[in-house]
Amino acid sequence: MPVPPQDTETPPRSIPTPVTHPPRDRRLQPSGRRDPYLLAVVLLAAYATLSVARYRHLATRSWDLGIFEQAIRAYAHLRAPVVDLKGPGFNILGDHFSPVTALLAPAYRIFPSPVTLLVAQAALLALAAVPVTRAAASLLGRRRGLALGVAFGLSWGIQRAVDFDFHEICFAVPLIAFSLEALLARSWRRALLWALPLVLVKEDLGLTLAAIALVVALRARRVAPRAALGALAVAAVGVAATVVTLTVVIPAFNTAGDYDYWTKVDNGLALFDGSGTKLRTLAWLAIPTSGLLALRSPLIAVALPTLGWRFLSADDHYWGTGWHYSAVLMPVVTLALADALGTTRYSPRPWLRSYANQLPAAVAAAALALTTTLPLSVLAEAEVYRTPARVTAVDRMLDRVPDGATVEADLGTLSRLTSRCRVFWTGNTGDVTPDYIALDNSDRSIRDIGEYVHGLHPDASYTIVGATHGYVVLRHRD
Repeated sequence: MPVPPQDTETPPRSIPTPVTHPPRDRRLQPSGRRDPYLLAVVLLAAYATLSVARYRHLATRSWDLGIFEQAIRAYAHLRAPVVDLKGPGFNILGDHFSPVTALLAPAYRIFPSPVTLLVAQAALLALAAVPVTRAAASLLGRRRGLALGVAFGLSWGIQRAVDFDFHEICFAVPLIAFSLEALLARSWRRALLWALPLVLVKEDLGLTLAAIALVVALRARRVAPRAALGALAVAAVGVAATVVTLTVVIPAFNTAGDYDYWTKVDNGLALFDGSGTKLRTLAWLAIPTSGLLALRSPLIAVALPTLGWRFLSADDHYWGTGWHYSAVLMPVVTLALADALGTTRYSPRPWLRSYANQLPAAVAAAALALTTTLPLSVLAEAEVYRTPARVTAVDRMLDRVPDGATVEADLGTLSRLTSRCRVFWTGNTGDVTPDYIALDNSDRSIRDIGEYVHGLHPDASYTIVGATHGYVVLRHRD
């Protein structure tokens, strides 16, 4: 009996999994509606506790809190934003263009305290977690979206900003987050409207507006050509706003008729200075925050203006991961990651699909692990929730300075006085002879208080009216 011919080819061991491509219109769908808001509430509590605790412990890190309080206090009383800490009668609009801070004036009028600014900043930064989490959940599903929301909320850039007193960029973070959420939803007009107020936050953010508008134009060019043209016009507005603000608006308010920070840009010659620090900053942005995958999304271009001016500056404070300068980059990197994950999950490469599926949990875990070395880690310490006896004694001593007095103060004392006195920075009182001088000499850097004060005001006489734990208050003798 003839044997039937055998198939000599080896059958495949398994059938390849078909690759499913994402739909063309990935509009955001509701998923875990309450998750973003619950996360924002938790973050608000954590941020506010950290920043207020730092203030309560006399651990203010710079004079910026006092500067912004003086400006907002002036707005609250319908006056020009004069900041005497920068010099007698100095209008803060001649330093940085941040009129958006006037929005805090009503709250400050009711609660006149630097704590008002700190809580407001905590609320604004926590608010940004809502669009970040919502957009990520709509693209990736509830659990992965929540993981990215946690990664954003605990990101090192946000934590550094919370830990560094108050700054105007707390308005920019939610504006960028809402704008990019709308962009991912292909709501082009809403994306541009959310981004437009950036020009009122700080002078350089007009370039960030332009970057967002260019990404909108790129995404909309085929599906909505008219929207793309409108986005290009908005990009031009962003660039023009920055140019006009730097060359016309700020110099008009500046006592020297110029923009004081031009000297920090070294015509590009400083680009390669501190290259190690700059590369570390880029690594911190790309690796723990996004596992490098954010680089696959055009949204990452929104980070370029901020990185550009920072790395072109000759001031090394701008290069690293400290301070508050990276906060505006956190929603950009996180949502760029969400955007990249939305397409990478459908890659024909199995290893890349697997990596993308695991990455949201990985970046959330990385953020949690890194938090043990970042500012929020102090919330696990009992001392954070107690007011030291030293602070109580210093506050009681500073209460001897009457409301409305003119005071020359240093970093350790100024934020305790700016809500009720006219405060000047030590050595920068101009022609004003202050009623009081308040100094923090807890580090014993001033050997002879009397001699030091005489050097500040040779023609005036001061007497010590209070001293405790290294802090000293002196009163002018008529």
